Amino acid sequence: MNARFPAFRRGLAGLLFAAALLGLDPNSGARAQQSCQADFQRLTEKRMAQIAALNRLGKAGKGKMDPIAACPVARNLTGVETEMFNYMVKNKDWCAIPDNVIDTFKQARAKTQTFATQACGAAVKVKKMQEQQRQQAANPSNAPVKLPAGPL
Repeated sequence: MNARFPAFRRGLAGLLFAAALLGLDPNSGARAQQSCQADFQRLTEKRMAQIAALNRLGKAGKGKMDPIAACPVARNLTGVETEMFNYMVKNKDWCAIPDNVIDTFKQARAKTQTFATQACGAAVKVKKMQEQQRQQAANPSNAPVKLPAGPL
């Protein structure tokens, strides 16, 4: 058995050398996992920051969000989630991401996009109403009309 062990080691060394020449790394799985974890951590932190900002807006409005303030935050959240989704699709095999995880995240991202669209649509309406109120305050059309005084 001792005579075969050095041959086994030479064979293993040869395989490792061939793998290195071909660009294969026996530790690539571990590196992939570390790389994926680091990337997901960074993207998750960005996502959670946007969610926290939306939660703060909700608390400040006692459950009702100001659409003008929520719109840009919701758009940012949609952007982060899109970046995260694209990363998941692109690195599905490298990071060993199951299809059901990608599908679930895709559905969550769609809900965020719907929320952002609604918030931004409401923000446009609120801004339009505010502008109309400013115009009415500056130029009141309901003021009584002054009739000319004196003989007609």
